[in-house]
Amino acid sequence: MQINPGVAEFPHRQIAAQLKAQIRRGDWGPGERLPSIPAIAEMFGVAKQTVQRAVDQLRVEGVLITKPGSGTYVRGTRRRLNRLSRGRYGGFRGYHTDLAARYRQQLVSVGRSPAPPEVADAFGVPDGTELLCRRHLVRTEDSPVEVGASWFLPADTTGTSLERAEAFGRPLYQEAEEAIGRRYATATDTISARQPSREESETLRIRPDTPVLHLLHVAYDPHRKPIEVAQATWPGPVTTLTEEYK
Repeated sequence: MQINPGVAEFPHRQIAAQLKAQIRRGDWGPGERLPSIPAIAEMFGVAKQTVQRAVDQLRVEGVLITKPGSGTYVRGTRRRLNRLSRGRYGGFRGYHTDLAARYRQQLVSVGRSPAPPEVADAFGVPDGTELLCRRHLVRTEDSPVEVGASWFLPADTTGTSLERAEAFGRPLYQEAEEAIGRRYATATDTISARQPSREESETLRIRPDTPVLHLLHVAYDPHRKPIEVAQATWPGPVTTLTEEYK
């Protein structure tokens, strides 16, 4: 292990690149602990601060995760994003049980909340309008991978099962169609990258400077009237969105 002082790349980035190459080769597998910062510094013949910068970079990129009092570990493989909501539309509507088996969705809260601007715009109501919000957290076996919320107009949901703080034994869209009396027909997705809020970084167990991917999903009935506006936020560096075009 060595750095090349004759190249333009910063030393900590050279170290980060070499550590990533070792992880890719399998020198350290998912869940394995790396040597200590002083040990790695000795390997490269650099100051501990330089190695710390390399480790910080790899944490932001989602390659490493640090457990206080324990050490620095290789994070699990990247999560390929398979969205369950695809089952709401098209000729083969249904529940993707194979995907649902890999992810556990936990209902966090149900109640009226002020609509954030992007949700208010989608429904065509003023910012801060009180809407029904069902918040959830999605986990894999080892970590949280999504924080999300589904928003509905109170005029559509008052007195229905959607107001109950309980999970349903079927996809939310099926419950909503029956409760509201309108069918999901089309939708638009808007995906953007941004910095996480403090709550998001704590819930997803990522650094505050780690970027996240944010989705706004607007579901419409056949008359192009919004039924549901859903938000989802994922850790950017460990999430891969793959689309296949027929």
